[in-house]
Amino acid sequence: MRRAVLLGSPDTKRTLYFRKAAQKMGLSFVFLDWSQWSPHLLPKMLLRDELFFKVDPPLWKSCSLTDLNQLIAIYQEQLDSLASLSETSSIQFLNHPDGISALLDKRDNKKTLLYAGLSVTQAMGVFQNLREPKAFPHQVQMASQASPQNAEELLSVMEKSRMLQVFIKPVTGSGAAGTAAFRWHPKTNRMALYTCALYDSASSLLVNTKRLRHFSSPDTILPLLNRILKLDCIVERWYAKAEYQGYSYDLRAVVQDGRMDFLLARLSKGPITNLHLNNHPMPADKLGLPSQVLDSIEELCLQAMACYPSLRSGGIDILLEKESLRPRIIEMNAQGDLIYQDIYYDNLIYCRQAEMILEWVRHMA
Repeated sequence: MRRAVLLGSPDTKRTLYFRKAAQKMGLSFVFLDWSQWSPHLLPKMLLRDELFFKVDPPLWKSCSLTDLNQLIAIYQEQLDSLASLSETSSIQFLNHPDGISALLDKRDNKKTLLYAGLSVTQAMGVFQNLREPKAFPHQVQMASQASPQNAEELLSVMEKSRMLQVFIKPVTGSGAAGTAAFRWHPKTNRMALYTCALYDSASSLLVNTKRLRHFSSPDTILPLLNRILKLDCIVERWYAKAEYQGYSYDLRAVVQDGRMDFLLARLSKGPITNLHLNNHPMPADKLGLPSQVLDSIEELCLQAMACYPSLRSGGIDILLEKESLRPRIIEMNAQGDLIYQDIYYDNLIYCRQAEMILEWVRHMA
């Protein structure tokens, strides 16, 4: 018997709107709760069936950025255990756990895309040559140095590379957790830092406040950078983004089974565009972009997904350079399918997933 399974958390928007999509498409599925999940507790009757899993990310209650790497490590162990199930039973995945795990690491994702010759945002400590990477994998030279580990190292590398505006992101973070946009003028020592991270002296923890703050004093910025960089971060060039009616913006694409199912612009007056920071979503077709730019975005996204053949659905963040509108991939997310501007309207992304799963359930039935 073929059965669909959703592994997730109850009462979340992911679960609620996938359930609505499944009902609309005529797909029934078994729900498994992450809080009660263990591969050893999976009912034997399910293991005898042919199962198709959709894996949603677990919920974490901690707002401490210090816990981030440990939580991701636990999640990767859970994904490994799921992956091992597919080797011993008739289980298939919408997105294979190995593929989900691969995209949890921004640094490895950047290397993979670069090896494929794709246009990405430039990163320190990933590429030996801070200029444009070559188009062919065998010509890419990987760096031997690590990413900056503290503020002093960061300033030194920024000055040597003349990369004086950077984004700093925990390698395993998401949702702007721990992300910082940093600008420095070496001659005047003027600094600006934008981040949701904040050191809570009462608890002695670095926390994600989910609120963007701006700092300009080196006495505040440098200690905060030291704490953020201890998380193991990727440091990228801060590009001037394309603009629309006074807002800068980037794009979130959702690509599923070789097709771009959604493209959303995220407009912001500040450097960090995540929508939960009171930024503004807008359908990308309202931007008035030339057709050749839209075609190049779609082609870049399809090529990026082709680098991960075990993933049938993925979210991709794309930057358009201000003058040329050249697209660059910022990062990819194997579980980037929750778009409020979709679920509250046509729910197209989850309906497409339900359709994909239903096709498998009905195949050779």
